Amino acid sequence: MFMTTRRRIALVLCGLLIASTCSAANAAKKAAAPAPYTEGDQYVTLPAPYQRHSSTGKVEVVEVFSYGCIHCAEFSPLANQLAESLPPGAVFKLVPAVFNEGWVTFARAFYAAKIMGVAERTHLAFFQAKFQEHYPISTMDEIADFYARNGVDRNQFLRIANSPQVTNQIKSDFELIKKWGVDSTPTIVVDGKYRSNNVTSFQQLADLAKWLAQRELDEKSSGRH
Repeated sequence: MFMTTRRRIALVLCGLLIASTCSAANAAKKAAAPAPYTEGDQYVTLPAPYQRHSSTGKVEVVEVFSYGCIHCAEFSPLANQLAESLPPGAVFKLVPAVFNEGWVTFARAFYAAKIMGVAERTHLAFFQAKFQEHYPISTMDEIADFYARNGVDRNQFLRIANSPQVTNQIKSDFELIKKWGVDSTPTIVVDGKYRSNNVTSFQQLADLAKWLAQRELDEKSSGRH
């Protein structure tokens, strides 16, 4: 038996109505799903105006770290994966903390390596040498030796590490970290707006950073930022 045109139209309309109802129900269910992280617990919202590390248009996921921090060393493989898996429109950055004089030396090392274009390939190696292989890497001479072993011109490294450019960058970072309220490492700050707080594991810290980055991207795309 052939179906009449009127019946076909009725069935199509019915199908569209069911699909629309299901789609609305799924959207409502998604909207009603609780957020996996809680404001004031795993993260905090920083006071406005929000202080970003740079004026780039991308959402910044900043890890405040130090080469003198063993917890940063333990987090570094996950941080590396995080940097490579951020959603489009987000960018990962490292900002060295200077909570003591020794960490100023590590900050100088990081920025010298960055200026010389070797930071990406030496970052994980530095942590490995210091905390796994137990090389003495604390003084500037010892740090320069490490970079020399990794193919970096030792004298050029020392000159850049002690340059006014690096000194000014460290001072700027120090003021920014104070505004963010960072007092421990590793800490994640997303777009100068959200700071990680009471996380229970390094994996949770990485997952939180990605979630906050996506949340910020969604707010910007919807015009709610």
